[in-house]
Amino acid sequence: MPIIEVENLSKTYPVAIKEAGLKGTLNHFFRRQYRYVKAVQNVSFQIEAGEMVGFLGPNGAGKTTTLKMLAGLIHPSGGSVSVASYIPFRRQPKFLQKISLVMGQKQQLLWDLPAMDSLRINAAVYKIPDKEFKRRLGELTELLSLEDKLKQPVRKLSLGERMKAELLAALLHQPQVLFLDEPTLGLDVNAQVAVREFLKLYNQHYQATILLTSHYMADITALCDRVLIIHQGQLMYDGNLDKLLEQFAPCSEIRVEFAQVLPPEQLADYGEIEAIEGRKARFLVPREELTKTVSRILAQTEVVDLSITDPPIEETIGRLFNAGVVEEK
Repeated sequence: MPIIEVENLSKTYPVAIKEAGLKGTLNHFFRRQYRYVKAVQNVSFQIEAGEMVGFLGPNGAGKTTTLKMLAGLIHPSGGSVSVASYIPFRRQPKFLQKISLVMGQKQQLLWDLPAMDSLRINAAVYKIPDKEFKRRLGELTELLSLEDKLKQPVRKLSLGERMKAELLAALLHQPQVLFLDEPTLGLDVNAQVAVREFLKLYNQHYQATILLTSHYMADITALCDRVLIIHQGQLMYDGNLDKLLEQFAPCSEIRVEFAQVLPPEQLADYGEIEAIEGRKARFLVPREELTKTVSRILAQTEVVDLSITDPPIEETIGRLFNAGVVEEK
């Protein structure tokens, strides 16, 4: 049985309309009118226990609203949702024991106190016995490399260390389901890698189910085989990440450094030009024409360096948003 079941989930927000001037203010006060914004529209999916799933979409697509409904912070306008066999918006204590929500732009640790003080508060809230608290704390601090950081005031920790401490606080009660909203936002490359490695180890060790949103595609490609893509509140794709690339990236990318600068009209003969920088150029070429195109380039020009890769996944996702792709069955 799936641990997360979402069926025709929708959320509509009423937004008050106010005109300028005194008359507009009086009308706003006495005869307020509203327009309705559809943040999420009839979204359906299921996630099995232990899965790590990427949740992608541009700003304003409905990702955070969906996560908040799954975590029970927002009541849906329509549809049904079940997480760990509970209805989230009822906020039952046993449900709250099974989930955790981490938002990269929010913090739960007290700024001026050592992280350890906040962790002890969390342990008391979740009624974790002292012996079990110490055991879990030891495991998580070792996985996160935070052994010597928890006694420092949170404000003195680096951004990466604070994010690790936030994850530790969110996982102290060992939730079955973890919702992560931009957990690596603002972190440097090394901190991002450390957080990814921790999440991978945590999933393997505890078989936790993780639903992850991120604008850093490296987070998704490193952690998730399956992705959900939402755009303008609607689910556009639900399926394997590799199949997404195969289906919506039918071209290969050729990067070439020529011995001399070539005119754009000559370069255009080899494929769709993505960029030209001096003697360097990038092309998109259909996969079935790849061998012939490379042969032509090598025969007709003097090449210093040539490489063939798949287009960046960010570009593939961007094309998908613009194309209005339907959900994979």
